[in-house]
Amino acid sequence: MNPRLQSLLQHWPAWQWLARYNRAWLASDTVAAVLVTVLLIPQSLAYALLAGLPAETGLYASVLPLVAYALLGSSRTLSVGPVAVASLMTAAAIADATALGLAATEVAVLLALLSGGLLLLCGLLRVGWVANFLSHPVVAGFVSASGLLIALSQVKHLLGIAAEGDTVIELVSSLAAHSGSIHAATAALGSGTLLFLIWSRQGLPALLRRSGVSAATAALLSRAAPMLAVVVTTCLAFGVDLQARGVALVGHIPAGLPTLQWPALPWPAVQSLLLPAALLALIGYVESVAVGKTLGARRGEKIDPDQELIGLGAANIAAAVSGGLPVTGGFSRSVVNFDAGAVTPMASLLTAAGIAVAALLLTPLLAFLPNATLAATICVAVLSLVDLSILQRTWEYSRSDFAAVCTTMLTTLLAGVEFGVSCGVLASLLLHLYRTSRPHVAEVGEVAGSGHFRNVKRHAVVTHPAILSLRIDESLYFANASYIEDSILAAVRQRSQLRHVVLLCSAVNAIDLSALEVLEGLNARLQTLGIGLHLSEVKGPVMDRLQHSDLLSHLNGRIFLSQQQAVRTLEAECLAGAQQQPGFADYQI
Repeated sequence: MNPRLQSLLQHWPAWQWLARYNRAWLASDTVAAVLVTVLLIPQSLAYALLAGLPAETGLYASVLPLVAYALLGSSRTLSVGPVAVASLMTAAAIADATALGLAATEVAVLLALLSGGLLLLCGLLRVGWVANFLSHPVVAGFVSASGLLIALSQVKHLLGIAAEGDTVIELVSSLAAHSGSIHAATAALGSGTLLFLIWSRQGLPALLRRSGVSAATAALLSRAAPMLAVVVTTCLAFGVDLQARGVALVGHIPAGLPTLQWPALPWPAVQSLLLPAALLALIGYVESVAVGKTLGARRGEKIDPDQELIGLGAANIAAAVSGGLPVTGGFSRSVVNFDAGAVTPMASLLTAAGIAVAALLLTPLLAFLPNATLAATICVAVLSLVDLSILQRTWEYSRSDFAAVCTTMLTTLLAGVEFGVSCGVLASLLLHLYRTSRPHVAEVGEVAGSGHFRNVKRHAVVTHPAILSLRIDESLYFANASYIEDSILAAVRQRSQLRHVVLLCSAVNAIDLSALEVLEGLNARLQTLGIGLHLSEVKGPVMDRLQHSDLLSHLNGRIFLSQQQAVRTLEAECLAGAQQQPGFADYQI
């Protein structure tokens, strides 16, 4: 094989498993594909309706996107497709874009194309680290609030009433206003399906285990309960003509696969949808990486965050050209895929084939599927995402995290998903800035005879009245430079015999230009007071930067290799009553 081609293939994720594929893997992947297909058919239909789109859109979004991710994604078990939160965000974007004169399907396709393009661009630029700025508590708060909104939005389908709204206040008000027109047959069907699906989470596995089924098999079969509900209620709707009794059905679904075409890109629509697409890409990427890392850790497999951007970007572009809606890695289907024994992404390729067959052959039957059944499926799926315990955990551990979670949840519930996720991103950034803008600055002393320096407030340590040792537990940059300067000067003012200040820099990974200027000013100020400014344990990369500045040539103290060396040297000078000339001979990189 050509060496250049071989090198290229080694960086193609699919080649790593295709080159070693065997019959045993095929058997495991086929079983997983069957179970995921059974789960994905009702989910795809349900999430398309949640987004305000025709039901077939969900099927289209579960074929080519699966193929694209299987070939380009780095996780072997992540299963992509329409998910609840992405569908809700799509619905919000569709509602905002109606003034542009576009059909709902056109908006969804354009949204998938834009979010896919942004993800792909970020992957090529290898900036997967950007998602780290969205903290886990904020993501948990947003997902929980979105789950509550989604479940509340489905109540109208469960009860057979009309209700509109994008926020919790609008939805509750609308539901209350129409509560007198509940459709009895729809409510009975919807509540019965909902109770069955809730019971199937715990009661069905227990029943199967008592019947002699293994725990693993019982768990997998219980996850197929939504498909059983679909089959039973569809047969019921056909057998007793529920539509004639006023029960809303999915209705006609075009048979066949979509025509592949590149979406039109009207500039006003692109401008309007660019921000929603960016937020959708960010949330989808964070959710996918979280699921991929969780499942990968169980088998000792690692995912590549930058390759995930490329895989998800390609999946969304594939959804756009095939008439689907935005997709991302789903938790429930990925867990089913993993637990069913999927070994490679071949399981996703086989799942895509199964969904394609369903789109070709099963759509006449799916037309009799009650909307209430899909609403019950959505409710059970999204309520498992609601984690209100995050409020208690953050309250007990970190009040700033608690404030960020509350802000995200409340804005999502009261102002809608787009504003909520925007506030979540802002809250994550502000939380990071707040924490790093007021870093921990500790006075340290030596634990007697150990050579280790610890906080004087936490340990019994030895200090010298003429030497102030301060440990800065954060990198120095524009947001915290003034605070660190004020902390140092406040400590200096409390000591009348002070002759030396030693900054222990073991936790300092970077010093930006603003912080450098503050250090230069601090050095000049201490020099006028007759106090030497010294640095210890400066990391090599930081020292490399300082070598390109004027700080070292103007520093009225020295740089020491270790804090112990600094204290020992300065103690000896204080005892001898002599001040050694400044220099840097003690420091080595």
